Amino acid sequence: MNQEPKTWLALGDSYTIGESVHQEDRWPHQLTHRLGYADPVYLATTGWTTVDLQNAIAEFTFNPPYDWVSLLIGVNDQYQGRDIDQYPAAFEQLLDFAISQASTLKQVLVLSIPDYGVTPFAQEKNPEKIQKELARYNEINKGISSEKGVQYCDITPLTLLASKDPTLLAEDELHPSGLMYRLWVDKILYEISFP
Repeated sequence: MNQEPKTWLALGDSYTIGESVHQEDRWPHQLTHRLGYADPVYLATTGWTTVDLQNAIAEFTFNPPYDWVSLLIGVNDQYQGRDIDQYPAAFEQLLDFAISQASTLKQVLVLSIPDYGVTPFAQEKNPEKIQKELARYNEINKGISSEKGVQYCDITPLTLLASKDPTLLAEDELHPSGLMYRLWVDKILYEISFP
């Protein structure tokens, strides 16, 4: 008897929904395809902050437990100039929700926030400031992920490659291309054990 394919819930923003790329090029889609899982269930929209994701969760119908749940959120909190002191509690609340939807604690995956400071879009928006602020956001989400005992993958160094290789960016010159997302997936598969 065939087993049901494993399920994946992807929570996030433009980096999860794959702004400016085809659905099959989104990183959760590429990853689940390579693992032989069912297509992901997405709750992610371009421009969402932690607050937007919290509000969307309250309106969405979930079907837990999911075999895996991923969370990548925070870039729009930084971009919109929200107080970073609000991020730890908001991120922790979202991570607790992700954990509640997953089969086990070890099947929750947090990704670091990409550094969009290297993109052409950001060149007149103080890239150094962007990089410093996102580094602080990532310190926070990595620390909380470690405390909770979930999986964490730091994809931020890969996003810096876009400064020298424009094929790693989508046509909007801000979001990752499918090729960049493939690099993320390669790293996730290398670092994370999928039972």
